[in-house]
Amino acid sequence: MNFLAHLHLAHLAQSSLLGNLLADFVRGSPDDSFSPEVVAGIYMHRRVDALTDGLPEVALARGWFGPKTRRVSPISLDVMWDHFLSRHWDKVCPDIELEDFVAYARGQIEPWLADTPPRFINLNNYLWRERWLERYREMSFIANVLNGMASRRPKLDALRDSWHDLDAHYDQLEELFWQFYPRMMAMAEQKSL
Repeated sequence: MNFLAHLHLAHLAQSSLLGNLLADFVRGSPDDSFSPEVVAGIYMHRRVDALTDGLPEVALARGWFGPKTRRVSPISLDVMWDHFLSRHWDKVCPDIELEDFVAYARGQIEPWLADTPPRFINLNNYLWRERWLERYREMSFIANVLNGMASRRPKLDALRDSWHDLDAHYDQLEELFWQFYPRMMAMAEQKSL
């Protein structure tokens, strides 16, 4: 899962949106660094990541990547799941428009940015202003996201080519998304994530 899915699942679970978005920027134990609500959100994000990585659907999807890109497939797939969520938002969450949800999420996060790591603040400078979560619905933007990550981290250069794996298996990936994401939503609503 990437940014949008983590925010959506956190919202369904009534968990801290800040904690769930912040988690990738916090190493080790967050217990003494943030409020209990934010800490609980960080731990929820980590559980969601572990659960997603262990799904049979995700294991199947990883097998569709070539030898050069298989190593970065977890990152590519996380971004792709957000693509499908953004693209199908009206089916997944018919009670609120995506743009309204993004505005709500931003309002829950921005007031607390001063107390977060600089890299997270930097992410937020772009995430909201450039409307990443809404633009995830465009496959051309997904390619830009993967290229951007590859540019910032040379060890992840294979992300550039992973676009071809995603494009080649687009329909199968979309089918897998519909197999597992509704289960994740139900678990979030039951607060079992």
